[in-house]
Amino acid sequence: MNSRVSEPASSLDSGRALRQAGARYVLISPCRNEADYMRRTLDSVIAQSCPPACWVIVDDGSTDATPAILAEYAQRHDWIRIVTRPDRGRRSVGPGVIDAFYAGFDTIDPNAFDFLCKLDLDLSLPLRYFERLMEKMDADPSIATCSGKAYLEENGGLVNERHGDDTSLGMTKFYRTRCFLAIGGFVREVMWDGIDCHRCRMLGWKACSWDEPDLRFIHLRPMGSSQSGILTGRMRHGFGQYFMGTGLLFMVASAVGRINQKPYLFGSLAMLWGWLRSALLRLPRYEDPQFRAYLRRYQWLALRHGKRRAAELMMSGARN
Repeated sequence: MNSRVSEPASSLDSGRALRQAGARYVLISPCRNEADYMRRTLDSVIAQSCPPACWVIVDDGSTDATPAILAEYAQRHDWIRIVTRPDRGRRSVGPGVIDAFYAGFDTIDPNAFDFLCKLDLDLSLPLRYFERLMEKMDADPSIATCSGKAYLEENGGLVNERHGDDTSLGMTKFYRTRCFLAIGGFVREVMWDGIDCHRCRMLGWKACSWDEPDLRFIHLRPMGSSQSGILTGRMRHGFGQYFMGTGLLFMVASAVGRINQKPYLFGSLAMLWGWLRSALLRLPRYEDPQFRAYLRRYQWLALRHGKRRAAELMMSGARN
């Protein structure tokens, strides 16, 4: 995980082969007030065996040392570009993050890159991270989007953050560019990082992640804790599931499955309450009935057969 670890010759050779083959990827990173974490992300990307052709970092109105750190790195690496947005006065998750992403996306020609990645600045990546993702996508053309797995640093060790294999993780969504464009990109709504994976499957493509040594990265800030605390984040997740179209039975099963994940029990209850509160208030849902019907079929199959088999069955149906 440490970007200062010496890179093996085999990794250098493989990364060089990808570059010689012309594989190009671009990173787009929305950020706000990331001074406590961003140097580890910056250093781990710079140390990659196969570095990006371009990295667009969008400073979404930071008020800490973020702008100064970005300027320092951009001065040293000409493939790092900085886009600055005005301060909106607060961190905005969900739609705000995607607005910032598109502020960076709009500065590039996506067709100039084989792959693109929405990358957060609170991660520490293994040295061969992007090289391995491109190798896997080259080996399986049906993969539209993928990622590694997130781990947290706890008591001197690493703890799996527990994400399903049927999704690419929102903090590091690596996409085949043509697939990203074909699904219409990210929706500017909550649960954008779940909606996109299901849209990929609706077109017969895979969305996936792998728990392998070369693809395990450190999430320096626990999921859902970046704004008002973990419980607020879990409630927001419950609302996001409601908005996307998740049914109550699947939501209950999802909450039960996370009872033994910190914060124990209360995190699951907060997720469930976020869904129930949204339903009681009759809050609006994602305005795509075809998508919501597809999602319900997938979730019913997942309850019966597990997510991996459900994804296979839904993809098979999309291709037929």
